[in-house]
Amino acid sequence: MISESKKKKISESTIRRLSLYYRVLSILEKENYETVSSKELAKREKLTPAQVRKDLSFFGSFGTRGLGYPVSELKKQIAEILGLNRGWNVALIGVGNIGSALVGYKEFQRQGFNIKLIFDNDQRKIGSNHKGIIVSDIRNLESDLKENNIQIVVVAVPATVAQYIVDDVVKAGIKGILNFASVNLKVPDDVFLRNENMSMELEYLSFALSNLKDVKGES
Repeated sequence: MISESKKKKISESTIRRLSLYYRVLSILEKENYETVSSKELAKREKLTPAQVRKDLSFFGSFGTRGLGYPVSELKKQIAEILGLNRGWNVALIGVGNIGSALVGYKEFQRQGFNIKLIFDNDQRKIGSNHKGIIVSDIRNLESDLKENNIQIVVVAVPATVAQYIVDDVVKAGIKGILNFASVNLKVPDDVFLRNENMSMELEYLSFALSNLKDVKGES
């Protein structure tokens, strides 16, 4: 178990880097690597070995000095830290272009994120079979989320209605929300909200390509 004092020190960037390490270890495992050094992990993600060791130290003692980390074992341990060693019931709200693509994304299921419910307000879609899942009526959102023990909700609806939808999701007791709507949403302090704003990422790329020298020159 991680102590409360350590939990407070674990930053969002540390968790993001753990996800990167997990992906690198998955690749190394497929390439039949048995061990990997902090130097090699750092090199693959353009980090420093000290940063890798610091990140892992929050969660225990891993590997052997001079021998490195056992690839499969470290991957398993990071999976446990990230909660990937269990299954998560997921609901998706909004069967538009983004929502439809997310339903078909096989990597979710491989990592234990199982989309159990999908919702929409379009009467033409409600009741239809969408990639193996029946589309539910958004009007039954709160009760359906509770009845199906949903733990994570993905919101892929227009920005104009996103806050109303999220309010209902919160009322259903959901503590984990991934938002694809381009709007700042308000949730209680005990609800974890992540925003995936593709427009902002494209705007960054636009800036980077327009100001290549300035971006490359950052320290």
